[in-house]
Amino acid sequence: MPDHQPDQRGPVLFLVLLAMVALIVIAWGVGENGANGEPSRGESSRGEPPPVVPSPSAVEPGAAPAPSDVEQSAGVVPALPGGGTKVFADNHFLVAYYGTGQTSALGVLGETDPDTMDRRLHRAARPFRQPGQPVRHVYELIVTIADGYPGKDGDYSHDIPRSEVRRYIRAAHRNDALLLLDIQPGRTSFLEAAKRWEWALRDPWVGLALDPEWRMGPRQVPAHTVGQVRAGEVNRTSGWLARIAREDGLPQKLFVLHQFRVDMIERIGQVKKRPELAMVQHVDGFGTPRQKLATYHAVARPKQFAMGFKLFYDEDVRRMQSRAVHAVRPKVRFVSFQ
Repeated sequence: MPDHQPDQRGPVLFLVLLAMVALIVIAWGVGENGANGEPSRGESSRGEPPPVVPSPSAVEPGAAPAPSDVEQSAGVVPALPGGGTKVFADNHFLVAYYGTGQTSALGVLGETDPDTMDRRLHRAARPFRQPGQPVRHVYELIVTIADGYPGKDGDYSHDIPRSEVRRYIRAAHRNDALLLLDIQPGRTSFLEAAKRWEWALRDPWVGLALDPEWRMGPRQVPAHTVGQVRAGEVNRTSGWLARIAREDGLPQKLFVLHQFRVDMIERIGQVKKRPELAMVQHVDGFGTPRQKLATYHAVARPKQFAMGFKLFYDEDVRRMQSRAVHAVRPKVRFVSFQ
């Protein structure tokens, strides 16, 4: 009886079927992810609806991308405008325009659109630049404004629109400037008001200013009395802001306390220093140079804070120029125009 050859059809058939399955899997993968391995436009890789892509008309012309999208990466602290991660490092001097958006009633910042304002700020800041002392530009934008009436919340203040704040955030990144959100809280606390702006304060270039003149007690009304704040409330607010900077890996944030009377900040010596914040005491008195310097020397605490000094276009008499400001002692590190 002749020998029978082994039947090879079984293994061959198995290999053919295996090859067919592989081709099907490859074809499915290409259809699912596209030729370059990216999720196809019709469907996301998780089976979720495709992301909505805004039309060009939905994006403001000239809008700069958020810095967290373009500068921040894991383990790297984003740089401040002009470089570095500390506000006053390399002997920087700060110059600001102060006000709120879309009106000149509260300061020079709102007299024009943000980009025109920035050009004016650069001209105003130029005389303050000295050899070995570069200048950082600051937009101080009042975002919570004190009112002479209770309003629907009964807190004697209101917030400007978020869209206006976003407008200045974009302008700050477009023009390499810091943005400082100024709070006039009325009868609410600084911390409660500041928390409404947490979304903006998470931006690496956005800091916070507290204006105790407009921090009212339960029976006080803005513009009828000068407000005041206790050190404990300042510490709770600064601690909250420092935690944001620390947890988000942000550069040092500018933190400003406005003052022109000793009693505006109760127990000021108990205000805590925080390494995540560049702490500034900003003296806001107006009048003649002699009057302004008297106010400055009455309240200044240079061992506790970097010092700020305000110049008023309308209220000052014989407004002090850059040389006179640089000659002030204790030394001024931050000047703002209103």
